[in-house]
Amino acid sequence: MGSFESKLPAVVNASTATTNGDDTSYKVLEQPYGTARQIRIVTIGAGASGLNLIKTLRTHMTNYDHVVYEKNPEVGGTWYENRYPGCQCDHPSHNYQFSWRPNPNWTKFSADSTEIQEYLCRLCDEEGMRPEIKLSHEIIRAEWNEDLGEWLLKIKNTITGEVFNDHCNFLLNASGILNNWKWPAITGLHDFKGELVHSASWPENFDYNNKKVVVIGNGSSGVQIVPKIQPHVKELVHVIRSSTWIAPPQTERMLKGNSAEIIQSIKMDGDKFTTEQKDRFKADNDYYRGFIKAVEEQVNARFKAQVDVKTLGEASRKIMVAHMTKALGGNQELMDAMIPKFPVGCRRLTPGVGYLESLGKENIRVVTQGIAKITEKGLELTSGEVVEVDAIICATGFDVSFCPRFPIIGRKGNLQDTWRNGIPSAYMSCAVPNVPNYFVFLGPSAPIGHGSVLTISEHVAKYIVSMLKKCQTEGIKAVQPKEDAVRDFTEHIQAFMPRTSWSGNCRSWYKNGTADGPIIALHPGSRIHWFHMLENFRGEDYEYTLDSNNRFRFLGNGFSVKEAEENPTWYLDTPNKLF
Repeated sequence: MGSFESKLPAVVNASTATTNGDDTSYKVLEQPYGTARQIRIVTIGAGASGLNLIKTLRTHMTNYDHVVYEKNPEVGGTWYENRYPGCQCDHPSHNYQFSWRPNPNWTKFSADSTEIQEYLCRLCDEEGMRPEIKLSHEIIRAEWNEDLGEWLLKIKNTITGEVFNDHCNFLLNASGILNNWKWPAITGLHDFKGELVHSASWPENFDYNNKKVVVIGNGSSGVQIVPKIQPHVKELVHVIRSSTWIAPPQTERMLKGNSAEIIQSIKMDGDKFTTEQKDRFKADNDYYRGFIKAVEEQVNARFKAQVDVKTLGEASRKIMVAHMTKALGGNQELMDAMIPKFPVGCRRLTPGVGYLESLGKENIRVVTQGIAKITEKGLELTSGEVVEVDAIICATGFDVSFCPRFPIIGRKGNLQDTWRNGIPSAYMSCAVPNVPNYFVFLGPSAPIGHGSVLTISEHVAKYIVSMLKKCQTEGIKAVQPKEDAVRDFTEHIQAFMPRTSWSGNCRSWYKNGTADGPIIALHPGSRIHWFHMLENFRGEDYEYTLDSNNRFRFLGNGFSVKEAEENPTWYLDTPNKLF
C-alpha cells in the first residue's frame, strides 16, 4: 500500500487559506480529518485491567506510546498477591476470562488463584505484552501541568530504590479495588512474638502444621482459609466480628434458572471438569459459547434479588438459611453466630465450600466476642480471657476507601485529600472532576456487587479508549467530567441505594468497612444497566480544553482518513445502521 497522500488529490494553496488573508489569523490544519495525534499513556498496574487495556489499545488505537508501571515483580495484580491456602474465585471460571481470550481448559468450575494467575501470565506472554510493562516500579507522585497538558510523574524502582521522572498525556489507574491490604486496627498487634500473617501477603515458607493458629475475619479470605488449614493445625481459633451469608456451591446454584439444562450436561469429576468435558469445550465452539452465555445470563439475573428484597430476596434468604443450617449440622450455637439477620447480598456472597462444615470440627473454636488487644503470646478477648497461639492470620481485607496510594494533584489540589474529606465519587465510575486526562478502572460506583470483574474491565477499557481516540482526533488537549454531572450522578446513586439489599445493616467493604456509611463501591443498577450506560457517550457531561482557539480546526484539509482505508465506500454496506 502506498502512503496516504498518494491516494488523495493534491491540495492546492491550502497552507495559505485563511479567514481574511492575514498570516496571523486562523489557518487550516494540513492533515486529513481523523488523523490521530501522537500521545503518551501511562497505566498504573498490570493486573487484569492493565493487561486488558494493552489489548484494547492495540486493537483500536494508533500513534501512541504506552507504559505500564507495576509495583509487583510479576503481572497478575490481586491474583499474584493472594496466594493463601484455598484462595479461589467466587465466580464460574469460564465467565472469569476475557472475551477475546477464551480458555476451555479451566480445571474447576470456580478456579483457584494459581490457575487464574497462570492464565493472566500466559496471555501476557503469548500476546507479547511484556515490553510495555515495567515490573517492580511504583508511581509515587503525579501532578498535572496545565501549560504542557501533561501529567508529571515520579517513579520508584522498588528493587534499586532509584526515583526518576516520567510524563504522559493520559494517566490511567488500573490498580484495582481489593489491592491495598491493611492490618486490622487492634491494639498491640505488632507486639505479638509469634508468626503474624496477612492473607494478602502470605509468606511462601509459612508452616501452620500442628500449630495453634488464630484466623481473624470471616470475609471471603477467612472463609476460604479456615477449611483448608483446619485438618492440618493443632487448634484453630476463628474470631469473627459479624455473621455472614455463605452460599451453596456454584454448580448447585446454577441448577436453577435458564442455565439448568446446559449445566446438567456438564461432566464433572468431583469439583473438576473431566477430560472429556474439556475436549468437548475445545471441539464444539457453539456448545462452549452456549455454556458461557447461559452461565452469564444466570449470574446477571441475580441482581433482581438485590432490588426485590421482599419477594426474591426473601426466597434467597430461605434457601441460604436451609443451606447453612444443614451445613452447620443444626448446631444452634453456631447457627446463632453465623446466620445473619441482614438481607442476602448486603455483603458479597461467598460460596465457602467446606467452611461451615469445618466449624463443627473438634479442633476449631469460634469466638464472636471482640479482641481487646494483642499480647506477645496471643489474644486478650474483651471478656479478659487470654488465648495463647503460635500464629495469627489476619484475613481482614483491604483499604477500600478508593483513596489513591500516592498524591494525584489535579487542577484543584490532591485527589487524596478530596476523597478523604468527602464521599469518593466519580463519573460513571471512571472519571473525576478537576483531575484532567485521568481515568480509573473500577473506581467508585462500578458494578462489582455481582458478576465477573474481567467483563467489567473490558467495557470500561472500551469507554476510556473511545475518549482517548476522541482527544487524539478532535484537537482536545485535556478532558474532565463536569462537577455538576458528577454531583447529579452521586445524588442519583444515594437515592437509589436504599431500595437495595446492599443498604442493609451489615458491615461491608461496599461501605468502606462500615455498617451504616454511604455505599461508595457499587453502581446503582445491574451490570447490564452499566454496560448499556457506557454505550451512550454523553459528551455534554465533559469539559474540554482545546489545543486551538477554533473547535473545528481538527477538520483539517478537507479529506478524511477513511478515504485511504481498504473500504472507502463503507457507507454502502450497512445503509440501515445508525451512526
